[in-house]
Amino acid sequence: MKNLLSCTILALMLCVTTLQAQQEYTVDGKSYELYTEIEGPLTLLWNTVEGEYRYFSKKGNNIVELKNTKVDGRYQEEFKEALRLQTDDAKVSVANVNLTKPGLSAFVIKYNKAKDANYSHETKSIKLNTRLGVFAGASNSAYTTNDNNAITPVAGVDFEIVDNVRLKRHAMVFRFKQTFKNPDNNSAFTQFSLNYRFKIVKTQKFDLFINTKFLAYTYSKKEIPVQDPDTNIITIVDNSGGSFNTPAAFGIGADYAIGNGYITFSYNDIVAIGVDNNGEFPVDLTLGYKFNL
Repeated sequence: MKNLLSCTILALMLCVTTLQAQQEYTVDGKSYELYTEIEGPLTLLWNTVEGEYRYFSKKGNNIVELKNTKVDGRYQEEFKEALRLQTDDAKVSVANVNLTKPGLSAFVIKYNKAKDANYSHETKSIKLNTRLGVFAGASNSAYTTNDNNAITPVAGVDFEIVDNVRLKRHAMVFRFKQTFKNPDNNSAFTQFSLNYRFKIVKTQKFDLFINTKFLAYTYSKKEIPVQDPDTNIITIVDNSGGSFNTPAAFGIGADYAIGNGYITFSYNDIVAIGVDNNGEFPVDLTLGYKFNL
């Protein structure tokens, strides 16, 4: 039941991400989820379908797929005729257009400028910004041995890399997290992880994001009491060690802008595909503040 709940939450998060990032269009009776690359009198749409890049041009309500099929070893370049028909009301040539995102983008921008003297398209460059945050919270360490499902305090530091120009919805986060000693089994954990965040809601003041932890190094410190059967003397054995893994762990969080940074809340590691849990539903909540550097 707990695994079913985890999978359901993961599916819902992925569905929301898809809906926010793309828009559905119907082309020749088929539905496609497409990204908008260039918007104007002529709009360029695209996506990858079954690992293949697919491009579409939209003029008014008319959408056509830009194809380049291969027959007897020769490419037919049907996309050039499709573009010629859509742009025959302006003096633009399709002769040197390539069926690539840069090639199609350049052609679409040229046509849009020919149709509208006031049309402008700014090619924005990436500008990286960084944020440094601290957080604290509590966790039941569901992906470790925790027989009594004890809740223990956690604290740590985030270093986040964002781009506020072209990749506003994306971020990379390097996280240090310390899970303090669990009195039930004398264990504590230190973890360094690399995370990717996609912001399914992005506004000037508020962000809602999906967090994916895809690489982690975890060092566990565990003290095990061992009783000598002859003397009944109990000796504490240090059973510590570290390892790398690829947890593919998904969580959800939110940032709220205030001052020179953000109040940040996250529910971490709700679902992990690459590691097993201990049978308990994960509870890992943190609250903190991150500063713009």
